[in-house]
Amino acid sequence: MVRMCPALMKRVRILTAQKRIVYTPTNSFYQVLSAEAYSKHGFNIHGVVFDELHTQPNRKLFDVMTKGSGDARMQPLYFLITTAGTDTNSICYEVHQKAKDILEGRKHDPTFYPVIYGADESEDWTDPKVWKKANPSLDKTIGMDKVVAACNSAKETPGEENAFRQLRLNQWVKQAVRWMPMEKWDKCKVAFDESELEGRICYGGLDLSSTTDITAFVLAFPPTEDDEHYYILPYFWLPEETLPLRVRRDHVPYDVWERQGYLKTTEGNVVHYGFIENFIDELGQKFHIKEIAFDRWGAVQMSQNLEGLGFTMVQFGQGYKDMSPPTKELMKLTLEQTLAHNGHPVLRWMMDNIFIRRDPAGNIKPDKEKSTEKIDGAVAMIMALDRAIRCGCVSDESVYDTRDMLVL
Repeated sequence: MVRMCPALMKRVRILTAQKRIVYTPTNSFYQVLSAEAYSKHGFNIHGVVFDELHTQPNRKLFDVMTKGSGDARMQPLYFLITTAGTDTNSICYEVHQKAKDILEGRKHDPTFYPVIYGADESEDWTDPKVWKKANPSLDKTIGMDKVVAACNSAKETPGEENAFRQLRLNQWVKQAVRWMPMEKWDKCKVAFDESELEGRICYGGLDLSSTTDITAFVLAFPPTEDDEHYYILPYFWLPEETLPLRVRRDHVPYDVWERQGYLKTTEGNVVHYGFIENFIDELGQKFHIKEIAFDRWGAVQMSQNLEGLGFTMVQFGQGYKDMSPPTKELMKLTLEQTLAHNGHPVLRWMMDNIFIRRDPAGNIKPDKEKSTEKIDGAVAMIMALDRAIRCGCVSDESVYDTRDMLVL
């Protein structure tokens, strides 16, 4: 029930049937909408308070209320308030990931102010210090005794654990966890210039995009008798004309990376494969590229063109059989710091985006569906590493022939 003072009541009309309150002098109103009210087009709003976004069955109401409905206002304001959910394909998880990306520096959007109170996946969900991190007002607005009781109940009843972690600690209990520990990846950064690798044997991995997306080509240099490291050189391309649009749409600093030389553009609004073929041909004059692994899908013509330029092309499947061994090896090399990269920011961003899919046998592969952002460079690197490990070892034996299955 809404209670108002008599003076205000004279200036307000309550329309119960429409669940709204109208302020008569300006004809502005406050209205409560249900999740099913996705057809509420035509609103001209000052502000939206979207509570418990994780309960939305789809993105229809969210899009109606936030995409264009406030464009006629000078300063429309949207508050998105929610507990963590369980559906990683939801609009709530999409917004959650954007908030994390901004907080952790992977994206930049001055119109979006994220605040997240929650426990990290690796933290002990039974630790009161973790409860306080996720609930700053604990023992003020929420009694400690209630949380203790809920935790004890969850310990005794495993089925309650996920509910405790979701509702008390704001954890996405069913979300996949990012695979690569980035502090370990960063420790593999080595200051080297690609000119130091000229003339060395290497192996390539090519991940072709759609004609409007990122194309990645990565070279992996196997160890030598004097150096045990696998050196990584990545290259990336985007269409020149779509670059500003992608920066605005994705909130990813492609333009900055392009100015810094970490990302190349091809003329036009689609990726110019001929330009990339010529670039790879030039790399072949500098490095001894023994093989180039490529995804079978969508790369037939380009692989034929590269073969015509003298390169040995190797088809590389994207299933568990082909992807699992080098993916596990990539993690091992990273943890051992026998992988050497030059801190390339685009590749680092993609490594931080990787989510892994695992089959019942323990095989793994990068999952482009769960990975909310681009991982093309990581996939290309995994393919290149596979060929470097199989064919580029100092000894005649492949590491795959002498090592048992890695379980990570």
